[in-house]
Amino acid sequence: FKLGVCFAEGEGIVEDKAEAAKWYRAAAEQGYARAQFYLGVCFADGEGVAEDKAEAAKWYRAAADQGHANAVFKLGLCFLYGAGVDKDQATSVKMFELATSLGSEQAQRTLVFAQQSSS
Repeated sequence: FKLGVCFAEGEGIVEDKAEAAKWYRAAAEQGYARAQFYLGVCFADGEGVAEDKAEAAKWYRAAADQGHANAVFKLGLCFLYGAGVDKDQATSVKMFELATSLGSEQAQRTLVFAQQSSS
């Protein structure tokens, strides 16, 4: 995983987003939540891999299932906007509530917006 971060950020090595995604995937497939989250970001943004919102949501969900707060937040955004999953306001609110309970300040701010939007 850390080698992936080095490639992604060009730390002590030439920046290579595709190589970073390769290393994130290797760690993600072994169940490492942080790598699953980073791989989700790669797919969401098309960094080192082809953009694929459904694949991003899949990896966010894998990390979220392990309690990764940022992944829970990003998965909530997927449900809020229908990015890679069916749009589901109620599920997005649940994700933001969970991410908030896990310490995500972004989720707390977004929760207020999502709740107001559903009213």
